[in-house]
Amino acid sequence: MVDYARFLPLSNRPRDDESAVTSDRRLATAAVIDEAARLTAAAGSERADRLAADFVRDARLGTEIGSEFVVADLMDLASAVRTGKRRRTSALVHATRAVIVLADRLGEAPRLADLTLGAVALYMATSAPLERRAVVAGHAIRATDADWEFGRGPVLEGPQLEIVRFLLGLSDLAPGPARGEARPTADGKAG
Repeated sequence: MVDYARFLPLSNRPRDDESAVTSDRRLATAAVIDEAARLTAAAGSERADRLAADFVRDARLGTEIGSEFVVADLMDLASAVRTGKRRRTSALVHATRAVIVLADRLGEAPRLADLTLGAVALYMATSAPLERRAVVAGHAIRATDADWEFGRGPVLEGPQLEIVRFLLGLSDLAPGPARGEARPTADGKAG
């Protein structure tokens, strides 16, 4: 008898430890808040407090943030998120977008976990505005500087932060065809 079942999706695959797989994004969101605290701490105290309050508003983490919000409150917020209610991927997306905008304002590069950026890219590949989804539709998206890839079809690749920036609408630089793959021309044929 032929062992065809091993070629079917979701059947008889080798089992891996998936105990860390979760849809709860509390820890990742808290890590993004920690990164915002790190970035704002380097700015002057008055500017840092203003940037921290802007981050919290942009990240949709607090609706009543006033001028009394200070950088030290970011650490308390991160702690509250870690131990608080479950967070969805959409909350992680808002926080990630806000920390990238914050880093851009400070002229810094954000330090974000590969899995965080991969989760945001995957979410945004199906939730981004139509014109951004159209660019990545029907393609596999691969980060050249991290170990994540998703989708099927011809490969589009780029640095993970640039892929996320494109999908979040913070950049117009789309991921490009993988090396060795033909770039489509205006008439839709491989060139």
